[in-house]
Amino acid sequence: MTSSARSVRDKAVLVTGAGQGMGRATAILFAEEGARVAVTDLDGANAEGVVAEIILSGGRATAWTLDVGDPASIHEVVPAVAGALGGLDVVVNNAGIAGFTPLDGDDYEELWERMLRINLTSQQRVIRAALPFLRGSSSPRIVNIASTEALGATVNDSAYAASKAGVAGLTKALAMDFGKEGITVNCICPGPIETPMTAFAAPEDKVLYAQRRTALRRYGLPEEVAHMTLSLCLPAAGFVTGTVIPVDGGLVARNA
Repeated sequence: MTSSARSVRDKAVLVTGAGQGMGRATAILFAEEGARVAVTDLDGANAEGVVAEIILSGGRATAWTLDVGDPASIHEVVPAVAGALGGLDVVVNNAGIAGFTPLDGDDYEELWERMLRINLTSQQRVIRAALPFLRGSSSPRIVNIASTEALGATVNDSAYAASKAGVAGLTKALAMDFGKEGITVNCICPGPIETPMTAFAAPEDKVLYAQRRTALRRYGLPEEVAHMTLSLCLPAAGFVTGTVIPVDGGLVARNA
């Protein structure tokens, strides 16, 4: 291994749901490390805002509007990104939604369909669209973002938990499928992280939850998840695949 084995400089990176939260932190971190980043998001204005931040800091990035819930959008945008970047080395499947409802709730069927389409089905679609380009990379990496809800559920969260458990299963299966080609596929399961998705909770409730449930007694930062993602995408991480890694402050390790 050479010194470049711990560098993503000049790598072509696609991040979904990169307009805010963990996706934004991931896109910014990769750009800081010298990668060429496609910042994709359902909200094109958010993507453009992140790109402006990256360029202002001297990084390289382009903004793309991508609706991962729409297969036509995926089939159009992913190859276009690869064409603009001259290939793809890294795909980070970060886009997702959350929602709570009981199994017998009136909106359960609708929520179930949306959860699986956006949180799970979109990930395999993005990977399928990116696969021909990843096969041309010297160190192809796929990182799927799931949740600790894949490892243990919350009340009235069955649709979300099922979608995230599916991401973990998809990751392991694709790691087996692509291992002979040197394409690594890994999954990160964030726990309680300070993002727009958790902004609904009152600060005092977050403090109480973190103290009760995590070993570190705090919520994590999006950047802490981003650094784990970056580590899995280094050329030096070529022997790590099929893993499901909690980034959760010790939440799933806690017994009670």
